Amino acid sequence: MKMGLPVFAHAFGQRYELPISLKLFLLGGASVVFLSFLLVIQRRVSAQPKYAKEEIHLKKFNWVWAIVSIIILGLLAATGLFGSQEIPENILPTIFWLVIWIAVPLSCGVVGNWTQRLNPFVSIAQLTDRASLRQRLLGRSKALKWPSWLGWWPAAALFFLIACGELIYNQTAVKPAVTAGALLIYFIASAFLGLLYGQAWLQRGEVFHVLYSTWGKLGVLRFGSAGKRGFAGGLEVPFEATISRVAFVLLLLVSVSFDGLLSTPLWSRFQHHLPGSITIGSGVYMLLATLIFAALAFIIWLFFDSIAGLVSRAGGRTMNRTAELAGLLPSLLPISFGYLLAHNIEYLIVNGQLLFPLIGNPIGKESWPIHLAYPFNDNFEPHTHLLPSSFYWYFSVVVIVFVHVVAVILAHRHLASSNKNIVLARRAEYPWVVAMVAYTMLSLWLLAQPLVKEKSKESYIIPVNSQVAEAKESTRAHISDL
Repeated sequence: MKMGLPVFAHAFGQRYELPISLKLFLLGGASVVFLSFLLVIQRRVSAQPKYAKEEIHLKKFNWVWAIVSIIILGLLAATGLFGSQEIPENILPTIFWLVIWIAVPLSCGVVGNWTQRLNPFVSIAQLTDRASLRQRLLGRSKALKWPSWLGWWPAAALFFLIACGELIYNQTAVKPAVTAGALLIYFIASAFLGLLYGQAWLQRGEVFHVLYSTWGKLGVLRFGSAGKRGFAGGLEVPFEATISRVAFVLLLLVSVSFDGLLSTPLWSRFQHHLPGSITIGSGVYMLLATLIFAALAFIIWLFFDSIAGLVSRAGGRTMNRTAELAGLLPSLLPISFGYLLAHNIEYLIVNGQLLFPLIGNPIGKESWPIHLAYPFNDNFEPHTHLLPSSFYWYFSVVVIVFVHVVAVILAHRHLASSNKNIVLARRAEYPWVVAMVAYTMLSLWLLAQPLVKEKSKESYIIPVNSQVAEAKESTRAHISDL
């Protein structure tokens, strides 16, 4: 395949000067969110439907879909193991890190969780979840009870690990053989855990099914899941009020915020002041970055947990902070989705074009016997300026502000319907809207950092962002340096 095609990371292809100062821009976005709060706080809310505790929906096992999904996984793994180990030449890194890890979650947030039939990890766990097989191998027919202390921690830990692979360990994690090996190990683990715990593993531990189902709460279709149709209809079903479930949902927000942080001059200055022995990709650097990622997750947890405590006290409620925060989580999920979309929209449109030549030669070797016509061959070149940078910028701004407005509406609906005292319910909304305004400004600031021209710092910012893009090159399956 051709080398040297320009492909962008999340940073914008060209710098774009804002029509107003960054401070006014941030204040403008925050003002829109606050004005939406003033508009909705006076509205009465009808009683919300009551649902039983949260359960991740599972479809019945289907042999046809199981075989199809497992064959697809096998082919992708074989491509990663036996194909070219040059990241741009092999289709597996692009399929996993672009499609499975970013595009599919976004599609679930728009449509709903459509993925279960094509999820090989669900299929193999359902296949091994059989009483006769357990009796033969374990000497018992019933699945083990999922420990209550374990909760959703397996899914949260696996999500954190994969996010680290994307953002921190990318010089190793995105290599075709490494990605393929990890998928096969996880496939075997899912089979074993399905044998031990049955459906409980899929509802609490299998990271992809939990991830797609969580995003699917936003999708306009339910695909069998509880909740009404329409955007965010699944959020009528409350999140389980446990620390592990709260942790998983907050990680969706933290991971994309940390990804945005990596593109800021602040992070570049931090890298610049590290000792010379600590280089990008070194073990010490990866450990340090992982600890910072974990610390950021903890800080954001403390922030929203503290705000939930203020909400509870302001509303005269007696529930603990975890339960209060779990009730407010539905208002955070649209924010997570909006920032995920805004942060990745250009990356998906530009790098997604790489799939055309990769489909024509998925293993990236000259020995590949099938030769397809353009655009499925090496003559295809991605259109890096398919849309102007200003489009991505204004699109992202609209998305960020819109989802924060949705968050304010959802929070108002929750607090107004769960508290019979209207005065206390309205009082309880003020701490949460302050948090929403603050996070709006943070999201817009992170979004603007790789983009905004600052004349006094221009000579410093441009090489800094190039360094960040280069560090993330392997994760994004780049074909050349920016």
